[in-house]
Amino acid sequence: MPDAAPITLPPPPASPVAVLGDLLWDRYVSGKVDRISPEAPVPVLRVTGEEGRLGGAANVAANVAALGARVRLYGLVGRDADGRAMLSAARRAGVDPSGVRVDPERPTIRKERYVTTGHHQLLRVDREPDGPASPRAAAALSRAVSRERSPSAWIVSDYHKGTLDAAGVESVVRGARARALPIVVDPKRTDWSAFRGATVICPNRAEAAAASGIATATLPGARRAARDLSSRTRAAVLVTLGPDGMWLQDGGRGEHLPSQEREVFDPTGAGDTVAAMLGVALASGATMEDAARLANLAAGLSVEHFGTVAVTRAQILAAIEGSGPLARKFVPRGDLIARVGALRRAGLRLAFANGCFDLLHAGHVRLLQRARREADLLVVAMNSDRSVRALKGPGRPVLDEHDRAQLLCALDATGLVTVFDENSVLPLLRQVRPDVLVKGEEYRGGKVVGEGFVRSYGGRVVLVPMLKGRSTTLLLRKGRVR
Repeated sequence: MPDAAPITLPPPPASPVAVLGDLLWDRYVSGKVDRISPEAPVPVLRVTGEEGRLGGAANVAANVAALGARVRLYGLVGRDADGRAMLSAARRAGVDPSGVRVDPERPTIRKERYVTTGHHQLLRVDREPDGPASPRAAAALSRAVSRERSPSAWIVSDYHKGTLDAAGVESVVRGARARALPIVVDPKRTDWSAFRGATVICPNRAEAAAASGIATATLPGARRAARDLSSRTRAAVLVTLGPDGMWLQDGGRGEHLPSQEREVFDPTGAGDTVAAMLGVALASGATMEDAARLANLAAGLSVEHFGTVAVTRAQILAAIEGSGPLARKFVPRGDLIARVGALRRAGLRLAFANGCFDLLHAGHVRLLQRARREADLLVVAMNSDRSVRALKGPGRPVLDEHDRAQLLCALDATGLVTVFDENSVLPLLRQVRPDVLVKGEEYRGGKVVGEGFVRSYGGRVVLVPMLKGRSTTLLLRKGRVR
């Protein structure tokens, strides 16, 4: 597809997207390792935090919701604490779990990861049933699915954990085709006969190789596998290839979608994001090519986070604006806390600087460079245009918030940039809880907003010496800017 063709994100579909599949509960136990056990040659993890996240089809549904669409989830959980926690988390993520049924004969599927500093996994422990769902639970789920009358699309997330059988998947595919609804399948099983007639199937490299019997280690191999699978299933096939991007085979036409260079934290859940983006885009009327390009973009954003995360509509829109620093670094205020949480789970220490940054000058650059040296990553919070006017008066800012954000994102020192609309940065500071707060030396003497709060939990406050004659106000007074 032509590189010059613009990519657009269509409005979310009016009707909900239906997601069916294996529901996973991802547990993360994080801590520090500073010694080896005297009982055996294994590290001792001193636990500092625990967190549960939606996985599998539940993570697909959370991604659909984050992309601005309504979503109804279908699957099975056990009658246990993990199942209850998953349903609560789904509701908090904006997912309607009314299609989820309880199987009292099987536990909720759980993947528990033990993680140390720098998001290194020490161990993963899986708790999952060996066989299929109990007949009673399977029948209850089938009845719930059959009552779904108003979806804009179906997404089947088949982790091959016993929730779905071939007949059930085939029934959903047939029903969707009969009503001309898009149906996206994310497959783990090697027999794809049940997926015949789906709109698009999105395996990863290993899954495509297993299903086709064709080695996919190279791009030509992946292309041959995609052609074979598309021919057999009469569906488009989008093979995700990690750093090599994706290969889309839609009938007799194939296209390579290269990946954008990104800082990869963790590929966990990227396939869920791809399925969600495909489903939402196709439900909204996007062409297969545009849906694949959006999925490629969303996958690149997903891998920048540790663990399973939901990529938001705002992030997609920011990335569409360009593939440069603004797309990589700018985070809307509403998404900042989730991004900061992922960085903390990765073991990174955060510095924080805030201000108007109107007419970026050498004094700003010096402050931000010094702030970056104080931690692993620098978060910069920039006053909105409205709050700059409230603080500085009419005529300011000289540059609007989009231009100011673009300049800040272009600096090597900045890690994340966000905009806050309040007159005080304190509410945002309370949410971010940085390890280091950095301000200019002119704020010495108790003038730093949030200083007491940051020191209250053991954080540091660093004051950076000013460069004489370097301030936006002085530049304006001297008439260097008219």
